[in-house]
Amino acid sequence: MNHPITENWLNDFITRGIAEDVGDGDHTALACIPSNDRKSAKLLVKQEGVIAGLTVAEAIFNYLDPSSSWESLASDGDYVLPGQIAARIGGNTQAILKGERLALNTMQRMSGIATLSHKLAKVVADLPVRLIDTRKTTPLLRPLEKWAVKLGGCENYRFGLFDRIMIKDNHIDASGSITQALKQVHDYLINHGLNLEITVEVRNIKEIREVLVVGGCQRIMLDNFLPKDIKEAVSLIGGMMEIEASGGINEHNLREYAETGVDFISLGALTHSAGSLDLSLKIIS
Repeated sequence: MNHPITENWLNDFITRGIAEDVGDGDHTALACIPSNDRKSAKLLVKQEGVIAGLTVAEAIFNYLDPSSSWESLASDGDYVLPGQIAARIGGNTQAILKGERLALNTMQRMSGIATLSHKLAKVVADLPVRLIDTRKTTPLLRPLEKWAVKLGGCENYRFGLFDRIMIKDNHIDASGSITQALKQVHDYLINHGLNLEITVEVRNIKEIREVLVVGGCQRIMLDNFLPKDIKEAVSLIGGMMEIEASGGINEHNLREYAETGVDFISLGALTHSAGSLDLSLKIIS
């Protein structure tokens, strides 16, 4: 499948998702529908937006019924309209109904994130700034949610605590200063044979000056700066390091922040504030 999720992770997700929903059996379907009954169903779009998770839904139905058929009428990342049929499924009726809710819940969540990502990416499409996500994701669903961000046209940043150093305000306060935190980080990376890029979060111009004096990092993250203060910071940094803006940025002020000259804008809202795209599954024969 053409996505960054490993087969093992996806199989585990489906297994746990089905176990959570089905328990000791889908007793309604078991009571109403013969075990050998086979039907077709359509995946119906009920709301305009970017669809995501079709390949996950296909895997869910194939997991429950390896003999099932799946016909995609849209692709992950496509912009879809109400009334559009995104896919057709055929197979064991009990299996289709057993997988319906897990497939829809997953797709609606992913599609909501992809739709918001698409909307925000369009706001700054003509500017060189890059919109990136954060770790503010639903626990255990991060691979799906970060994939949805990319399908919508934004970019992934850190996947977790392990793939980049980010020295934030709590690290600085606990260490005593930015200077001390950076020294300890460099010692740690050398001692553990790690090669990780470093971001330092700053809260004011004074802290920017300290980072510039100490050096040894690739990016400065301006936390909760006003656009006018970001312009001053961009001028001060002068291209010596990448610049990321974060905090208090939403669709209403995104354009203003993007025009300050920063390289990146990180948006927790891409995942933690996205809604769901309305989809449904209907038996048709």
